[in-house]
Amino acid sequence: SSWTDAGGTRELQNPVLPLRVLLSLPTGGDLEFCAPPFGWGHLLLLCSRQKKIRPYCIGVYHGEATCYSPRGGNYRSSMGTRCELSCDRGYRLIGQRSVQCLLNRHWSGAAYCRQIRCHTLPAIHHGSYQCSDGVKVDSHCDYTCQPGYHLEGDRSRMCMDDGRWSGGDPICVGKFSPFPGPAFSITLRGPEPGSELPEGEHIIRYTVYDQAFNRASCKFSVRVQVSRCPVLKAPEHGYLRCSSAGNNYGATCEYHCDGGYERQGAPLRVCQSSRQWSGSQPTCAPMQINVDVNSAAGLLDQFYEKRRLLIISAPDPSDRYYKMQNAMLQQATCGLDLRHITVVELVGLPPHEVGRIRELQLSANIIEQLRLFLHITRSRFNIVFVDKDGTDRERYIQPVTPEELFSLVDNYLLSSHEALQREQHRDVCE
Repeated sequence: SSWTDAGGTRELQNPVLPLRVLLSLPTGGDLEFCAPPFGWGHLLLLCSRQKKIRPYCIGVYHGEATCYSPRGGNYRSSMGTRCELSCDRGYRLIGQRSVQCLLNRHWSGAAYCRQIRCHTLPAIHHGSYQCSDGVKVDSHCDYTCQPGYHLEGDRSRMCMDDGRWSGGDPICVGKFSPFPGPAFSITLRGPEPGSELPEGEHIIRYTVYDQAFNRASCKFSVRVQVSRCPVLKAPEHGYLRCSSAGNNYGATCEYHCDGGYERQGAPLRVCQSSRQWSGSQPTCAPMQINVDVNSAAGLLDQFYEKRRLLIISAPDPSDRYYKMQNAMLQQATCGLDLRHITVVELVGLPPHEVGRIRELQLSANIIEQLRLFLHITRSRFNIVFVDKDGTDRERYIQPVTPEELFSLVDNYLLSSHEALQREQHRDVCE
């Protein structure tokens, strides 16, 4: 950082960019060198005959400023000086193309030169490319194909000064010969032989060459259409679980019923080649409870994976806890049914003990077996909550509010399908 003039070499201490160096001229003016923030490559020389009026430096890195002063060529930075800004090849001007020296010693605007870059070229299937200078202007990218493939299209592309690549994307196509010997060469453009084609239309092109490089081509299209059956609707109070896409040829749909409902009809249907479903649609009918069974296990098996049981036991119908519990549950019938909960009552002491599920009466033998199987006492009010898989989930010795019961089910016991139904019918009971 030094320069030489008539007085010898002068040292520049601690230069900081952007930098302005000011020298006094014998004529009474100033000589300024302005360095751009990234180096000394393009300097704009500003001269002023008046010491009191000096605009800030203007420099265009990777560009050029061509200035004109109303006072002539020797007054490059006097008032009214106008500079036209331009950029080197490979750079684009961002900002004003023309600036003027104002009274406040500032230029009327600013600009800079930004490097032009092309987008990154996409990968080529069965081939590759190599570029001379990345994605910068004038960079050349040359394509090559893997053994067994040859290039169709532009072999080289150049990044142009408008930020676009010359030419178009080439492709690598495979070569194979269905005939013995080297007499023919066939080029395929499109899916390889043996490929599985998705639904839609596909263009296949073959080009044949002989040893004399004579060429003939053919093109045909393959349209793949999937055979589909009509879209099935879920039965009322039930839902579907289908394989594959749901209604394409070969798809299987299973019918399931909501808790408290039983399927009547075939459990599944298959989409056939005739585009019709096998069988007929089943229905979901309200669950029929059979109380004329020989054991408590036979009774409970009917609810397996279908309903939850809330078994309420009280020593007497006049028990205040029992009456309180019944009053709360009568106001929550919709919520109980939405969560597939069936209430079972065991009330009183032998020989006047009563057991019932809804309006159905249980025999004394079944009542006794239920108490033994679930360890339910007669001596005081108590509740046993049994989940769909027969698990004893919770016990209460005082009345339980519907909110507390529903929270237990919604937060811990719902299957994924039940959770989806709850989301879809969140306000059905309001």
